[in-house]
Amino acid sequence: MNEKNPPLSLALHGGCGVMAEEDMTPQEWEEARDHLKQALRAGWKILQRGGSALDAVQATVLVMEDSVYFNAGYGAALNADAEHELDAAIMDGATLAAGAVCGARHIRNPVLAARSLLDAGESVLLSGAGADAYAEQKGLACVDSDYFTTPRRVEALAAMRRHQIAGTYKAARESEKHGTVGAVALDVNGHLAAATSTGGYTNKPVGRIGDSPLIGSGTYARDSVCAISGTGQGEYFIRNVMAYDIAARMIYAGESLQSASAHLVMGEFRDLGVGAGVIAIDANGKVSAPYNTLGMFRAWVTEEGRAVVASHHQLYEFTL
Repeated sequence: MNEKNPPLSLALHGGCGVMAEEDMTPQEWEEARDHLKQALRAGWKILQRGGSALDAVQATVLVMEDSVYFNAGYGAALNADAEHELDAAIMDGATLAAGAVCGARHIRNPVLAARSLLDAGESVLLSGAGADAYAEQKGLACVDSDYFTTPRRVEALAAMRRHQIAGTYKAARESEKHGTVGAVALDVNGHLAAATSTGGYTNKPVGRIGDSPLIGSGTYARDSVCAISGTGQGEYFIRNVMAYDIAARMIYAGESLQSASAHLVMGEFRDLGVGAGVIAIDANGKVSAPYNTLGMFRAWVTEEGRAVVASHHQLYEFTL
C-alpha cells in the first residue's frame, strides 16, 4: 500500500440469509437495494472528503438502521416476548477503541450510542436499561419500543413460533431467523474501522446477546490488518471468536483476507449447516464478502472505483 495515498475503500452488509426472490415483489427488491446504495453513498461521501473510517462506518450503518428492510433499528426482530432488544458495536482500528450496547429497548439508532461510548473511552459495553439510560443522558434519540415493529417482523415471529411448536426450527428460512447490518472502511490516512448493528434473531430468548456487540466475535478492526463485520448464527461466532480469528489468521499465519474470511464461513460453519457471512476489508482496501446462505445483502466500492450492490448471486453496478 502506498502510505502517502492509501486507497479509499468501503463495504457493507445487510445480513445473510435474505429471503427467496419470490418472497418480495421486484419493486421491494429494488427498494431494498436502493437503501443499500444510500448507505454506501453516505459513508463514501465522508471518505472522499477526507473523513475518518470511523465516521464512514457509522454513517453507513445509520442509514440501514433506519431502513425497514434490515434487522437493525427500525424493522428489528422480535424476541420471545414480542419485544425488541437491540445490539450494536463500533471499533476504531487505529487505537482499538470500541463501544457497544446490547439488549437496548429504546435507542433509535444503537450505533450512535456505541460511538458515544467509544468516544468517552471508559466503558466498552453497556446493556439493557443501563444502555437506554446512557443514550438518554447523552441526548440521543430514544423512542417507544413499538417504533421498531413492522408487519414483516410480526409475521416472522408468528412463523418462528409455528416452527417451534412443530419442531421444525431448522427448516425455517434464514430470513425468518435473523439478520444484521454492518460496515467496514479504510480511510485516506490508512485507518480501518468496523461497525455492526442488529435486532438479534426472531423469537430469541429474552435477554439473549449475540455476537454483534462483542468485540472480536461479530465486530473487529485493527490497522494494517483488517476490519470485519459478521452476520449469521451469532452463538457460533462467539464460540469461535470469529472476527478476531480472521485477523489472527492474517497476522500469525500470513493468510490473505480472502482465505482467512472464508475459512469458517465456507468451511466448518457450512459443513455444520450454520448460516453465516462476513464483510471484510484489508489494509490495501481489498474486499471479501463470503456467505454460505441463499444470499447476503451487500455493497462495496471496487478497487477501480466502481460501486456494486447485491442481494443474491448477481452483482449490480451503480453510480455513487
